[in-house]
Amino acid sequence: MSVLQAFRAAWRVILTSRTLIGTMLLAVVLYAFYYPAPYSHQVAQQLPVVVVDEDESALSRQLVRDLEATRAIVVIDHAASIAEARDLMHRGGPDGLVLIARGLERQLRTGAPGAGVKIWLNAGYMLRASTLGDAITDVLRHLALDTLEDAGQPARAGPPITIVREPLFNPTGGYEGYVFPAVVVIIVQQTLMFGAATLIGGRRRSGSWRMTTSEYLGTWAAFSSVGVLTCLFLFGWIFWLQGIPRAENSASLLLAVPVLSAAVAALGLWLGSYFDRSERAMVILGPTSAPFFFLSGTAWPLDQMPGFVRVLAYLLPSTAGVHMFVPLNQMGASLAAVAPSICVLVSLTLLYATLGWFRLAHNRVNR
Repeated sequence: MSVLQAFRAAWRVILTSRTLIGTMLLAVVLYAFYYPAPYSHQVAQQLPVVVVDEDESALSRQLVRDLEATRAIVVIDHAASIAEARDLMHRGGPDGLVLIARGLERQLRTGAPGAGVKIWLNAGYMLRASTLGDAITDVLRHLALDTLEDAGQPARAGPPITIVREPLFNPTGGYEGYVFPAVVVIIVQQTLMFGAATLIGGRRRSGSWRMTTSEYLGTWAAFSSVGVLTCLFLFGWIFWLQGIPRAENSASLLLAVPVLSAAVAALGLWLGSYFDRSERAMVILGPTSAPFFFLSGTAWPLDQMPGFVRVLAYLLPSTAGVHMFVPLNQMGASLAAVAPSICVLVSLTLLYATLGWFRLAHNRVNR
């Protein structure tokens, strides 16, 4: 069987197998719409807080009104004491507690010592706690400056200055624009790897998993082409449809996509050679999606992880893929800027393609 014949045969199997269509094609479409849906608001908003107002002054009431006017906060209750408010938090009600201590207005206007404003945040949800903390801090800072200006006093921290924050690569500052471009690479890897491993696992069960070199190359090329189409679908139409911030370098992207696809396809074929049936691929590889995402360095910086974890991470095509495609898609990076990630992917392609060839084509004796 020639390389071209093997390529066509692999595509024929993919298009006629319900399992492979569901795993490699329909799953990509589902994830493309399902995953961004929970983050459509981009930023956390209407987070519940409870207020304890011990000052009960015009300034404290203005502070509460300013808090309620923000998009991030909704005041759900006014507690009479700290104990009552903390009890509400322990029962899972508000995400934050704001204590306006007695004497706040006098403290701001005269500079007298006082307790000021205290904030307790539920850090169990880091994103919500960060959003609440930033929103409350901004309100307090603006209110303090306005109060000092009304009283004809200079701000004790120095002259008021204008701070302009403008995100460069995620203009909305939203969670969807941050996480989805990285998750897309994981989706490409997992669906393509599952599909390739499923095919080889099924062929191993039937006893026809050994191939000639040309058949191996044709099968590898077929799965690589599936990865290329998946990347173009997600990076192109889906990013545009979902409104993901883009500053893509299209020419470099077209050169980088086949490298990732070839590495993942080779990995899937090699792993599939160890499964005695097609079902094993999903059962064993299915739970790897979350660990692979965390190893990509998206949730926590890769350079802050232990050395052996970094080595493990760079054995996965998705890690170098995230570090390559996020700059290319969102930052308009040049090919030279992501050259280290491309070199890693090329090395992984050669490694897994060679391992797969030894398992599937080099030794024809079934194990």
